Order: sequence, then structure tokens, then C-alpha cells
Amino acid sequence: MDPVIIVGAGPVGLALSLALASQGVPSIVLDEGPGKEEPRPARTVVLRADMAAMVERLGCTTLRDEGVRWVGWRSLRRKQQMRHIELNLGLGGTESDGDGPAAPLHIPQHALARGLRDAIAGQELVRLVTEARLDAIEQDAHGITAHTRGPGGTWWRGSHLVGCDGARSTVRKLLSVRFPGRTAVERHAVAALRTELPWAGEALLHRQPPWRGGGDEITARPLPDGVWRIDWLLPPRGDLVTPDALITKIRDTLAGWCGGETPPYELIDTGVHTLHHRLARRWRVDRVFLAGDAAHLLGAVGTQGLDEGLRDADNLAWKLAHAWHHGASDTLLDSYQSERRAAVASRLRAADQSLPVLRGGGGLRTYIPGGTRGHDTLLADGHLGRGPLGAPPSYPHSPLAPPDAGAARVAVGTAEGSPVEDVRVTAPDGTTVRLRDRLGQGRLLVVLVAPGTGVWDRRHWMSAGVMPRLVDAVRALPAKAELLVTEAYPGAAAHTVLLVRPDGHLVAAFSGVQPAELYAAADATRGGAAKTPEEPPEPAKPAKQGAARSAPKAATGRKDPKGATVTKGAKVTKGATSAKGTKGAKMAGGGSKPASRTTSRAGKKAGPRTPSPARSQPPEAPSGALPKTPVKAPSQANAQTRDRTADIN
Repeated sequence: MDPVIIVGAGPVGLALSLALASQGVPSIVLDEGPGKEEPRPARTVVLRADMAAMVERLGCTTLRDEGVRWVGWRSLRRKQQMRHIELNLGLGGTESDGDGPAAPLHIPQHALARGLRDAIAGQELVRLVTEARLDAIEQDAHGITAHTRGPGGTWWRGSHLVGCDGARSTVRKLLSVRFPGRTAVERHAVAALRTELPWAGEALLHRQPPWRGGGDEITARPLPDGVWRIDWLLPPRGDLVTPDALITKIRDTLAGWCGGETPPYELIDTGVHTLHHRLARRWRVDRVFLAGDAAHLLGAVGTQGLDEGLRDADNLAWKLAHAWHHGASDTLLDSYQSERRAAVASRLRAADQSLPVLRGGGGLRTYIPGGTRGHDTLLADGHLGRGPLGAPPSYPHSPLAPPDAGAARVAVGTAEGSPVEDVRVTAPDGTTVRLRDRLGQGRLLVVLVAPGTGVWDRRHWMSAGVMPRLVDAVRALPAKAELLVTEAYPGAAAHTVLLVRPDGHLVAAFSGVQPAELYAAADATRGGAAKTPEEPPEPAKPAKQGAARSAPKAATGRKDPKGATVTKGAKVTKGATSAKGTKGAKMAGGGSKPASRTTSRAGKKAGPRTPSPARSQPPEAPSGALPKTPVKAPSQANAQTRDRTADIN
């Protein structure tokens, strides 16, 4: 089967390719850049604990080396400390590891991307192609074809395509998907500098600082090696920030925090960060999906856009993997948009409702108890990953939710559709691991709560009590599953059975072993049986010139007028450009005239393209390339899409 095509080599696209590879799915990552990240210490990202654990699970080593987990959170207003929260540094990433909220991880974005690229370098199932700019896509019933410009124009064939190509997404424009929202919701002046502050390792939010020119809000977040990222909230329609004005802000802020005197500091990087709130109307169009900034933009009041983009990748990867290996129903693939778009829309709604309260009064102010303390709670929740602004998403109304099983279903400490707690479990090989270590491998997890198993020899409890029945029930499930055992789970009684999705969300909890109910829940989670694939279309009969015809099946691979061959991941040696309906051209291996097809093309109107007669065998693929196979020309029935003007200026 053809690989998945991923457009965009930012952190979301790279993470998606690794997540697919961990589930046995090959992918091609099309990077329009040179394949290197420009170091920008002032451009950083904050990852919630569960997403940091997911990225580490994918093999990214820079999180530990170049990222830092905050040890605390401190809120100030004028000269008064409003709150101080000690954060839990447990690597499990949940509050069950200890007291306090799980600590977020702060890392420069270029370091995160470099770590993901290093992980890809050792992954045989991922092919990274640089200097490849997408300009056309075509879909048919059996796959998708994409064309890239670059040193050698190339056609790529894939099973699905995912647009992870940022706010000005070419994929989104080719699909004519609208991207409504608000521009310049917040602006921040940003500086990365090395200095010593009184709150080592703690993140700080200072509202209405008492010194002149401090503005409304300042945030300081630590990085390794004594480096801090400091953000100053700017007026929404203020003047540009000049270098002299920024230096003044830096000196006044450091002096205000350090007793009146500016400590020595080294300025490393500066910038102005403008935040937008936008949400794409559709996240799936047949075999094409949108993820990350191509699907949504957010970031005000502590919300984290990249963290949400990684959740997109985590949600989509296991569904594409199931489709790639076993086929999938539309219910399963549609659930990506249903779940993720609703979660991000809820986050944007919470941020938009909070902004009038936090940035000038009105709105919900009268409903927040404690006045300014309520404001600090809102902001702390956004930055620390709690409440409506920051808590991990839940999918209680997912189309994959199982049917009601009556008394067989029980409530536990985790609501259905929410991320499970990262408890310790015993794996089939007898080792004790964290539950999150077993996620992301393309299989369901069945977890039995069995107190006392930690002190028993595994050989005894595997054949005792309910285990034999549960083993048989797991083997009979309609989707691949792994059986795990834990001594305790929050809110769960002994012999409770939990069914967990590959991305770590709870499907349901059952009282004891309930084979029929467990089967029904697993079947619902995979979206039901896969739809039967259609037979390939028969070659079209010759038609009169100008009439629309179905493309005949190519016998030796489709070639463009210059002889470039469409391959499954192999780059051609000559440029592949589209041709305008040449009269009398023939398909390779056939005598009929070429078909007219509509395409999605950047910067051009969709129009017919005709292959020329085959003149040579396909060139050999570069070393490490995916094997090349001939492919069919896409059907003329593909929906026509056109490039639209950019949504973000």
C-alpha cells in the first residue's frame, strides 16, 4: 500500500511521521525548506506533561537535554504575590505521581524540531524530502497524488495526505477550506536573555507591575543554562517596538524584580509575537486531513497552539494506521474532525470569553468570584494546563463512543473520553512500566485492576481468578489489543476492566469480565467494520475530443510529457510538469486518448493534463527510498479545487 504523504516538516508533521512509523506505517514528509531549523531562542513552546511524554516516546532526546520543567508557578499583581504553586516533576506526567499539578516542559522550538529530525534519521519508514513545495493534489477512490515543485518537479503517490504546513497552508487553500477567525488577538514583545532572577526554575506572571512602562502583564519562563524568555503584553494597536524601547523594558523589568538595580544580563534574541485565533471549517476532505496550524491558530491567555497540534497528530496517527493496515470506516476517519475540531473550538471559545475579563473588564467579570484572584486563576489554568483554557481534551460525545451497556459499565476516576491516569502496569512480558509507555502502538489496551498482583509471581495470577476468561475475551476482540494489569486505578474497584484507546483516552470501564460488552465497545472504537473497497475502474473507451473521460489504467506507470514517472515515494530525475491536453497523445501500454482531469493546483486554474507515450523505464530510486511501483492515473471524477488568497496577512 502507498505511504502517507505529510506536507510540512514542522514539529507537528515530524511527530506525525514518527507516530505512524511506530505503528508500522510508512510516510513521506515534504519539506519546502532546506531541512534545517534556524536557531531562535526567543521562539519557544510549552508542552503539557502528557504531550511531552508522547514526544519522548517518539524518540526525541532534546526534551531532556535542552528543555526544562518548571519547579513552580508564581503570580504577582503590583507588589503583591497572589499565589505560589509548587509543581510536580514526576516524569509520569500526572498529578497522581505526587502533590501539585504536573509541570509543563519549556523548550526552544528549533531544539524540539531538531530532536524529531534526529529521531527520523534512524527511522526506515520515514522519508524526508527537502526543497519540495506542493502545488497540486489529486484524489481518487484508491489514493492521492501530489505534485511538488523544486529542483526536480515530482509526482508522489500516497494512501492519504495530511497538511501540517502552517498558518498559510497550501493544502488548505488547494481544498478551498475557509479559515475564519480573529487576527492579532494579542501582541507580545519577546526577549531571550541570560541572567539571574530571584525565582530560579519557576515561571512568573506579573500583572500591572508598579514601575513606569511595565505595561499590563509580563511573563518570565525559564530555559536551561540560566536563560529566560520574557514576554511583555503590548497594546492591541500600539506602535512598533523599537530596539531602544525594548532595551528600556528589559532594564526596567530586571531592576523591578531585583531590588531596584539591573543585574548583569546577556541579550540573546528578540522578537514580536502576534497571536491569532482561527479555526478551519473542515479538517477532512476525503483522503486529505489538516493538522496543527493549518487547522487552527490559538495562543492567547496561556493556551498553547503547538501542544494542540501534537494532540492532532496523536489522535490522527492511530486512525490512519488502522486504515492503512485493516481498512477503516468513514466513522473512524470522520471522528478525527469531530473530536479534535470540537476540542479546539471549546478552547478558543474559553479564551475569547476570558479576554474581555482579563484585558479590560466586562463580559464575565461579575461571574468570577474573588475579582482579581479569579483572574489569576484563569491565567494560571491556561499556563499550567488546567481548566477550560488548558486541561487535556475529553471526547465524551465522540462518534466512537460505545453503546450503553447498562449495569455492566461502571464509573471510575476518569470520565469516559478523557485521558487515563498514568498508573504503573504489568506488561505481558512481566515487566512493570507506566501505562503511557504502552500507548501509540496502534492497539487497544485492556487494563485489569487486580490488587495484590504486584507481590504475586506472574505465573500464578495469570492462570487464576478472572484472568483466563479475560485473556479469551481480549483475543476475541475485533481489533488488536494488549492486556495489562494494575494494582490500583483512581476510583476503580477490584476486578474493574478498563478499555483504553491507542491515544490514551478511556473508552469505558466494566464491572468484571464482560466479553460481549467489551467486544461491542472495541468495535465502536474502531468505527465498525471497514467499508469494502471498490473495484478499480475499467479502462475508458475512446471518446470524442473535448469530452470528459475516465483515465485508463496505466500498464507501466504514468509519465509526464518529459518522461517523469509517478512513483510511490521515489523522486524522479526530470521535472514533472503538467501539460495541456495534447491532441493524439497515448497512454503507456494503451492506444486510447488521454483523459481530462480536474486537479487542485496552487496559483493556477485546474485543467486537463495529459501523459505522453512512455519512452524509458522508471529511474532507480535514490538510496533509502521507498520501493517504486507503477500507479494509475487519478480519475477525472476528483473534485476541483482552486487556490484562494491567503487568510492571514
